[in-house]
Amino acid sequence: MHKLDQLDPNTLIQLSFLAQDEMRRRGLDESGGMVKRAPKAARIFQVPESVKYLEPGQLETLTRSFREWLRAARDARTRQARTRIWLLFLLLRYTGMRLGEVLDLDDCVDFDLARGVVMVRGDAPREIPLPIEVVDALVLFFEHPMSMELRGQIFRMDQGYVRRKFSERGLGTGIPRELLNPRVLRHSRAVELLRGGVPLVVVDAMLGHQSPSSQYVSFSDADTRRIMNHYILEEKKMKTSARNMFVGQISAVREGMILSEVEVTTASGLRVVSVITKESYENLGLAMGMTVIATVKAPWVVLVKEDSMLRTSARNKFCGRISAVNTGQIAAEVVVDLADGTKITSLITDESVSNLDLKVGDDICAMVKAFSVILTLE
Repeated sequence: MHKLDQLDPNTLIQLSFLAQDEMRRRGLDESGGMVKRAPKAARIFQVPESVKYLEPGQLETLTRSFREWLRAARDARTRQARTRIWLLFLLLRYTGMRLGEVLDLDDCVDFDLARGVVMVRGDAPREIPLPIEVVDALVLFFEHPMSMELRGQIFRMDQGYVRRKFSERGLGTGIPRELLNPRVLRHSRAVELLRGGVPLVVVDAMLGHQSPSSQYVSFSDADTRRIMNHYILEEKKMKTSARNMFVGQISAVREGMILSEVEVTTASGLRVVSVITKESYENLGLAMGMTVIATVKAPWVVLVKEDSMLRTSARNKFCGRISAVNTGQIAAEVVVDLADGTKITSLITDESVSNLDLKVGDDICAMVKAFSVILTLE
């Protein structure tokens, strides 16, 4: 009997996945042939230094700060006031609207929540699709008795008051103060959409830019909404499935006869080192300054407490604080927050959680071997 025949089905499945991962690392298709990938503008483009924006980890950190602030409201009146700011933040975060445009919204006539859109009026009239979680939050507040006295005026707030709340919510997050304003959120959404593959002209239409970005391409209003709805759906799928993905630029390369060591630096300064075959390096067409995605599977992230740190061959060491411990019957998911807002997720056994006595708030280091970091252009 062949040795593989003696393995249980689960082990065979795991071996199959590992084999597929290795083929992807080496740039091979399922038949063993080389895969030729065309460069994607969504991953290659550079954001000018003059444009201030938040990276994904920073966006999530700021969102969490607003959410926790809302949950900490102790009475109905405070909850009402904070919910208004929370909804305004969500609209700025996911629509890329100007602050003045949001403050001019009439919540009685400018929302079609059955269709999941907000209508922007003024100098750049347009319809913008909303993610389902934003729609749900709006419906919940609009239909709640606490909002009855405010209907039609929910978003009518002083600009100075709103900007002050942004600064307050950023305290303690590690996000630079100059990035804590509504305009930066607008830029952040634009960069997020472009990196997600949304055409530039569609992003321009969504943000209400007056000057067209291209004389060669245009989309109807219906097509623009269809593209945005598709992106919002894909964005939700990506958020629920993608973990330990670091977008950055290649900042250093060391080539050997067989292997190549590639260092990737994110916008926040986080450095991730990957070791891949020289064949994969050439097949992907990697070069200094290129934007790539460094991905690490959660089971490959080893957690070590500083007081028990031993000498290790792992090239990547990221220290932070545990923000979540989700235990199951066999495996546990541990989320580590780094100082720059990046989250790293590790999948370990429940026994390891118990042995290490891991708790939310504990300082911890996540260790990743360079061979476990997968580089992709898509």
